[in-house]
Amino acid sequence: MSLFLTGLSYKTAPVEVRERLAFAENALGEALDALRACAGVDEVLILSTCNRVEVAVNSAGSAVPQQILDALSAHRGLDPAWLSPYLYTYEGREAIKHLFRVAASLDSMVLGEPQILGQLKAAYSAARQHGSVNGFLDSVLTRAFTVAKRVRSETGIGRSAVSVSYAAVELARQIFGDLGTRQVLLVGAGKMSELAARHLQGAGCGRIFVTNRTRTRAEEMAALVSGDVIDYEKFHERLPGMDIVITSSGAPEYILRKDEMKQVLRKRQNRPIFIIDIAVPRNVDPAVDDLENIYLYDIDDLGREVEANRLARQREAEQAEQIIDEEIQRLFDRMRVREVTPVIVGLQHQLEEIGRAELDRVRSKLGTLTPQQEEALQAYTRGLLNKIAHGPMTEIRRAASQPEGDRILSVIRRMFRLEDS
Repeated sequence: MSLFLTGLSYKTAPVEVRERLAFAENALGEALDALRACAGVDEVLILSTCNRVEVAVNSAGSAVPQQILDALSAHRGLDPAWLSPYLYTYEGREAIKHLFRVAASLDSMVLGEPQILGQLKAAYSAARQHGSVNGFLDSVLTRAFTVAKRVRSETGIGRSAVSVSYAAVELARQIFGDLGTRQVLLVGAGKMSELAARHLQGAGCGRIFVTNRTRTRAEEMAALVSGDVIDYEKFHERLPGMDIVITSSGAPEYILRKDEMKQVLRKRQNRPIFIIDIAVPRNVDPAVDDLENIYLYDIDDLGREVEANRLARQREAEQAEQIIDEEIQRLFDRMRVREVTPVIVGLQHQLEEIGRAELDRVRSKLGTLTPQQEEALQAYTRGLLNKIAHGPMTEIRRAASQPEGDRILSVIRRMFRLEDS
């Protein structure tokens, strides 16, 4: 049996292609059945996310990639010739390495993001429940989860923010520590501020308020983040009660200026305020940053933070790649040991049969033996056979970790006539 992986991702296919191949959760069972119906296929896993669709197969067939292409195309009503240029295929060791890298988020659009591991575990669980993963592929996937855990614990690949919205939350944490009692005001209801608000909500921020020139849009945003709406004409009055302010208004001029923020600080008794200005053109007068206890970051500041963190993750990824190479070698060493076990057992059985036959032949010539003589004869036979077996056994075990292992095992099988073992 051999492992094959065929799929496409954000690296090889645009979203309009990925969405045509993507599988809804309720359609996975039928697709798994269609793939298992391919000749020689024993196990199948389908991983379908917004950034990738991949099929991993354990099969004895040699035409598996073409079978997968045909089955996927037929199931999704696509022309195989149209789909084929977007696909990549890995086999054996390379397929295992790819699965390990995916699990460890080294192949993700955002390096180090944690979601892909959960998605792979969900795909594995669905395949297990459907009975399509139950052997070698099962062991590879469970090992992939262990590898991902090791990468997370031994590297810092997931520690630094690599999106603008998440970077804003990390900076807020640096300023305030616990965000559980902090109040947030969103001025404007753009997509970027929505993402930042979602991250702040996920970080346990105390309360979120939303204001926007168009009140209905403010109400929609507030509903998304379990927040409250403030009338746009009145949000300046509420500034002293806010710890974090995120601005993304389309206003053509500054909506927060230095003199006003001086008054806000006075009312707050100089308690710090964190302002994230992600609007272009900017909503906050850069001079506001001159005020003590106001921490102002614009989109470029956040971008520089993200780039520094991205480079830091890239350095951590190099260590993660070493971990994956170690784990792949460990997996293959274990597989080789399992491969040579039948040869060892067969050789032992062969020698025991030879020993018994020779003992019977000698006994017939020697006549009746005393118990001491019988024991001595058996000990002599065992010792002789152990000495004969020592060399081949050593070579068999050595072959488990050597590139020429298959050739060594083949010679030993022929020498001791173990072809049927």
